[in-house]
Amino acid sequence: MASASGTYGEWQLKRLMTEVVGSGHKSADDMTREQAREAFRRILDGEPDPTTLGAFWLANRWKRNTPEELGAYVDVMAGGVESAAPECDPVDCGANYDGKGRTALLGVASGLVSAAAGVPVVTHSGDRVPTQKQDAYRHVLDALGVRTDLEPEESAAMTDAVGLGFYYQPNFAPEVDALFDRRDQMGVRTFVNTIETLANPAEASVHLGSFYHLPFARRVIDTFREAESAVVERVVMFQGLEGYDDVRPGSTKVAVWNAEGTAWGGVHGEEGELVDFDVETPTYGMDLESEDLAVDDVAADSAAITEEVLAGEREDHFADAVAVNAALRIYAGGGATDVAAGIETARDVLASGAAAGRLERLRQF
Repeated sequence: MASASGTYGEWQLKRLMTEVVGSGHKSADDMTREQAREAFRRILDGEPDPTTLGAFWLANRWKRNTPEELGAYVDVMAGGVESAAPECDPVDCGANYDGKGRTALLGVASGLVSAAAGVPVVTHSGDRVPTQKQDAYRHVLDALGVRTDLEPEESAAMTDAVGLGFYYQPNFAPEVDALFDRRDQMGVRTFVNTIETLANPAEASVHLGSFYHLPFARRVIDTFREAESAVVERVVMFQGLEGYDDVRPGSTKVAVWNAEGTAWGGVHGEEGELVDFDVETPTYGMDLESEDLAVDDVAADSAAITEEVLAGEREDHFADAVAVNAALRIYAGGGATDVAAGIETARDVLASGAAAGRLERLRQF
């Protein structure tokens, strides 16, 4: 971790603990934007004592960060992010970096289907990020034989060449990556787990994310509104399987926010208004449960499933899951007016074999 540098204000983390955030779950106060900015700048510079840092992270977890605090953290993080925008405008998929451990990770397959449908997608992750330290995008791509240790400019070129691009956290956000050891010692998730998914190294105008409960989706949308560095104009979030950006089978809640407040994607809302609706997978002839997507080795099995689905060798529940996940990406990027149309498009792409060709181009990059 880098040594402390620069000039700070008067709000050391120890003082913030004592006077603002550390008094308890119900009595703690929220920080101002300036206090939150200074706190995270100190953290990235390696200035706080490890004990104080751990206490600060726990205090923030207990009291729950406000969108203003999270937006300030995102702005500080953005100052150390090396972004590289492709010529296209992709959908940004910043799934939970700490990964999945029980069910197939279908984001690569669905991203390639979306790319073949004309809606480019970018993904980003680190390497077994705390606390779960399970398989994420990078590990499925590695298992597929795709080069992942890319510099941001290479990731942007991959996005333009293939329609699916991968950005590797140590290369585009080295300051956040340098917190790995401290986060690993915590043993619980911190606000870093939330904001790293919002890094947007491709400068995309659309963010696709996941949530456990609808209030978290609202908090993420409000965070984008509070972050001065944010460039997103549209956010689509849904209930993800294992908290990841794979759709939960059955009934899935989807939340949509459009900064311009216009009718879009089958929903209407005033500027800044969150609109939500449900996706019922049985409606589309998909008879599957979460247990049907379980695998033994997430990275290896997901890679094999990706190849088989894209090659047309599977027409089972995994193929259904890839279709609905691709549909959310196509819909988020404006390639379909609603999820039903996105599913129809995804199924056409799978039948044509076009997505399998995208996988070969990805491997050759």
